[in-house]
Amino acid sequence: MSREFVQNKYNHGDVVFAKVNPIRALVIRRYVDQVYYCQIQNDTKSKELVYYERELVGNPELEAKNEKSREKEVATTNRMQT
Repeated sequence: MSREFVQNKYNHGDVVFAKVNPIRALVIRRYVDQVYYCQIQNDTKSKELVYYERELVGNPELEAKNEKSREKEVATTNRMQT
């Protein structure tokens, strides 16, 4: 029986919000071992915050923007490989 690969919900550069503080916008810096490392948006000097996927929520408007930038990144990568 094969297991289907499930990709993480958010990618590097996506803007999300923590359920505990939905007012503060976070930018995903990296995703390692099912943990998201985030930076507060427009505050590069703040400490990195760490969340599990279940602790983050997206904004429908931002999710559309994130999806567009993800598609653009994939297209650029595909062009470079050919």
